[in-house]
Amino acid sequence: MLDKSIIEAENAKRAADLETDFNQLAERLDRKGIDINAIVKRAQGFGVAVPSWGTGTGGTRFARFPGEGEPANIFDKLDDCGVIHTLTCAAPSVSLHIPWDKADPADLKAKADEYGLSFDAMNSNTFQDQPDQAQSYKYGSLSHTNEETRAQAVEHNLECIEIGKAIGSKALTVWIGDGANFPGQTHMGRQFERYLDSMKAIYKGLPDDWRIFSEHKIYEPAFYSTVVQDWGTSLLTAQELGEKAMCLVDLGHHAPNVNIEMIVSRLIHAGKLGGFHFNDSKYGDDDLDSGTIDPYRLFLVWNELVDAENTPGLDLAHMIDQSHNVTDPIESLMVSSIEIQRAFVQASLVDRKALAGYQSDNDALMASATLRAAFRTDVDPILAKARELSGGAIHPIETYRASGYRAEVAAKRPKADGSGGGIV
Repeated sequence: MLDKSIIEAENAKRAADLETDFNQLAERLDRKGIDINAIVKRAQGFGVAVPSWGTGTGGTRFARFPGEGEPANIFDKLDDCGVIHTLTCAAPSVSLHIPWDKADPADLKAKADEYGLSFDAMNSNTFQDQPDQAQSYKYGSLSHTNEETRAQAVEHNLECIEIGKAIGSKALTVWIGDGANFPGQTHMGRQFERYLDSMKAIYKGLPDDWRIFSEHKIYEPAFYSTVVQDWGTSLLTAQELGEKAMCLVDLGHHAPNVNIEMIVSRLIHAGKLGGFHFNDSKYGDDDLDSGTIDPYRLFLVWNELVDAENTPGLDLAHMIDQSHNVTDPIESLMVSSIEIQRAFVQASLVDRKALAGYQSDNDALMASATLRAAFRTDVDPILAKARELSGGAIHPIETYRASGYRAEVAAKRPKADGSGGGIV
């Protein structure tokens, strides 16, 4: 566990500068009729889930180069997640991936409690074969032509629900790599019907207070067609399953130039937006740190979310899902949680009354300028003040490096194997 005295010492170095910057921003926002303290409280109330698997070094199809102090098990991962939340105060929950994170539920809860963490949506894995499974997923899982393979995949998802119930999770995310690599390899219609039948079997196993999230992806590992390739198919699935079924939007699972904020709007209209996997992408599912390539798009997504936050029934699950190939995963996850929080705060500064007026008058220039004004506001003092008031670090990265945490765990944890490619 991170020594709190290090946070206090590092914060003391920066407290005076923060106070100056905060007061200057407060004066600017006051001229616009915005109470900076109210925005700080909104920032303090923000949280995004960290993926357990994100604490390890990722990789491409070609190679993986593990860093020092790689987590060897789920309890190491939870230690790393605890550090992230301790410093940022913006990552209060962890999303587990089964079977990677299988452990005694009581032990999982006890470790999470050490850091005040809770558990977000469970994630099933039917895109890999495990050593003890009878049927292979090489040609699909929930949509496989073989009934026994589909049954195995369904049973695995039901197992994830049971584990989630024991640790306090309330949702299951289902992403499958099913599809085809060659034209004619599969009958697309019958394949989708098999997928729906399998999802219905999983849906029947949901507790009354749970939700199931359908996640789409345009390609990979199937490169000709995928079963759930876009938000339309995800919406069809959610509508057919029932009221507990929702759509999950991964920001990196789209073709370049897709208008993700419009997808957000449409799914809110349909009452089927369940949540997000946040990351950034240059070409297609690069899973770069959030805000790395296109921070304005991240802001525009949050603009839609903040605009709709009082929509009845809208209850969104927010999670980071990205791969860290050349950076310290803890640092990248801290940066991403802060950048996602930043976009949320910037979207909270949009003058919505003025924007509605410009939209009504078809004043495209001023409507766009209204959004840009909020986006260009430097909200760093708000984010830092929110962390300081919540007991976190004014500057999380510098505080983390000053703590020596990475070197400390590197001395204790076994060295990770870097052979082969793929994700952790």
